[in-house]
Amino acid sequence: MQRTIIHCDLNNFYASVECVVRPELANVPLIVGGDVEKRHGIVLAKNQLAKAQGVKTGDTIWQALKKEPNLVSVPPQFDLYMRYSKMVFNEYVHYTSKVEPFGPDECWLDVTGSLKLFGCGVAIADDIKRVVKEKTGLTLSIGVSFNKIFAKLAGDIAPPDGTLEITKDNFQKIVYPLDTSKIMGVGRKTLEKLRDIHIRTIGDLATADPEYLKRALGKNGLMLSNYARGLDNEPVKEYVEGRDVKSVGHGLTTVRDLVSYEEAGTLIYYLAELVAVRMRKIGVRGRGVAIHLRDNTLSVITRQCKLVSSINSTTQIADNAIKLLKANWDLIPLRSMSISVFDLSLTEAGTQVSMFDVVDTKFEQLEAALDKIRSRHGADKIIRANLIQQDFIYDKNDSEDFLPFMR
Repeated sequence: MQRTIIHCDLNNFYASVECVVRPELANVPLIVGGDVEKRHGIVLAKNQLAKAQGVKTGDTIWQALKKEPNLVSVPPQFDLYMRYSKMVFNEYVHYTSKVEPFGPDECWLDVTGSLKLFGCGVAIADDIKRVVKEKTGLTLSIGVSFNKIFAKLAGDIAPPDGTLEITKDNFQKIVYPLDTSKIMGVGRKTLEKLRDIHIRTIGDLATADPEYLKRALGKNGLMLSNYARGLDNEPVKEYVEGRDVKSVGHGLTTVRDLVSYEEAGTLIYYLAELVAVRMRKIGVRGRGVAIHLRDNTLSVITRQCKLVSSINSTTQIADNAIKLLKANWDLIPLRSMSISVFDLSLTEAGTQVSMFDVVDTKFEQLEAALDKIRSRHGADKIIRANLIQQDFIYDKNDSEDFLPFMR
């Protein structure tokens, strides 16, 4: 049976939420991010007026000001954005239980089993846009297709507040002329390699010999060949909210490649803190730590270790992750990293240790105290010194409240 997959993408999400709650901002070139007066920080999000002037997510503030001198900048309000994200996701699950987040502003829906109830994929997409706009004031770009890759591609090229359908009958006409950078899985380094072998369009990718692509790009070449030919069969996962948590993790792709243990260690502490805060919030410890590394050649390393005692502090998680990093990373520039803690147990159940171990609870006690301060005064009031003004960390999912979607 042919599937019907929808990809929903909230337009200019952070900036759009700001414009909804403060309508006077809708008519000015707006960014969410750093301090324009001090000209530091980066652009986390921009509205359509700023985008029209060439301002991009990830630009430094001084770069953005060169493109649009009249920028208005507001600081991020992650609690507010996540509240709107959850409002929107609560609407998605009215159509199907198969809702797979791809960030707070994107997701896939498999509506194959809902067609008799709600109509065809395009009809469902248009109804979702209508309901979301009525209830939140936000707009969506929606792609409809027969697999996840083409649904996302359709959503990416659909206009704001628009719907685009890619079918088995029209996909060659729509998809093949597009640049290879448009398809999921093609980053900067892969794009350069494709250029080197004279593959510029998705059509070039689709018609190339898969074995040739494998020799040029490794197993990633075969994956991209399948994607270009519409041979993606990956299922849309069931919505995770309410499930038992098997592990707690977080990851991101950095703004630039990381080339030293010091930089990678800083990122580990950033990720470990997000993981640890949520573990304490839901009341669990873990007896295993795992890291997932992807370098700029798209090679992937996944390693894990089991622990004698269960942990939930940033320092303990980070220390174990750094050991794994140093034992397995050969300083090939890193593009992305994720950390997770597994083998979870409830904190209230206590932790079993060897009679020869000394249990050091000072880290947990210190971080529990920090949790209380942040809860009362804001998450940004106390941060680690090594995380201040790092130019490689941009994480649109860095609100702890959104982390359940990362399970």
